[in-house]
Amino acid sequence: MPSTDFLVDQYLNYLVVEKGLSKKTLESYGSDIAMYVNFLAKKGIGDISEADTSTILMHIISLRDGGLKARSRARHLVTLRGFYKFLVQEKFITSNPAKIIDLPKSSFYLPNVLTQEDVKSLLSVPDTGKPAGLRDSAMIELLYAAGLRVSELVNLKLFDVNLEACFVRVFGKGSKERIVPIGNYAKEKINEYIIVARPLILKDKMSQFLFVGRGGKPLTRQGFWKLIKRYSILAKITKTITPHSLRHSFATHLLEGGADLRSVQLMLGHADISTTQIYTHVVRDHLREVHTKYHPRG
Repeated sequence: MPSTDFLVDQYLNYLVVEKGLSKKTLESYGSDIAMYVNFLAKKGIGDISEADTSTILMHIISLRDGGLKARSRARHLVTLRGFYKFLVQEKFITSNPAKIIDLPKSSFYLPNVLTQEDVKSLLSVPDTGKPAGLRDSAMIELLYAAGLRVSELVNLKLFDVNLEACFVRVFGKGSKERIVPIGNYAKEKINEYIIVARPLILKDKMSQFLFVGRGGKPLTRQGFWKLIKRYSILAKITKTITPHSLRHSFATHLLEGGADLRSVQLMLGHADISTTQIYTHVVRDHLREVHTKYHPRG
């Protein structure tokens, strides 16, 4: 049996080459496995094949006792399941001892979802008479129109947006590409920004990025987060919102309008539809309110 360090290196290399995971995600997987290997070492287990289901369960319990929340423990277990699945696949071991352990139960968490009125208020705040305001308005419109992650938004290149066909090409987690349609509101805002504001912001600079700041550099995630925070205050939105709130609002409003879950999954770029199903909890609450309000015996 090869050493544990060798097996871990092989698995992480597999995730890079075969799965195309991003650096950040890879670091998360590596950290989870390192915690597990340290646990095994403390238990005097040097060979990965000596660990069984009860060993993994003891490790998950130790994480709980150490204060790790259910959501993080669930992610940790998913990492170990994948690691052991790889070891079985490569014939280093014969069975996956993590497979039969249930994921820790965690309550679903969603950042505050904006109402459609909130979105309108937020979009009305930027001063579109100024280049930066026109850029900010286009960014907020696109974030909501396509349900982008803020990292995807700030990293968009000029050629990633096709205004004629009304779609945006996005590179999400693990550099996975997806195509998301955009509506006329976003199309008009982006077109106006590109023609009017972008050249004024760039001045004599050149940039491949769609949304630019001073010196032609792309806006940072932190910089855009500060913009959203400032605009939400100006729009008198009392709930705490972040750029991700617009992504959640995008998904929730689509489902409330009758969109099917699979389509929303594709537009959000979720690898697993179970991730998208979190929004059905919000929609069920909405439907319950509608039923109570309008049904004669609600």
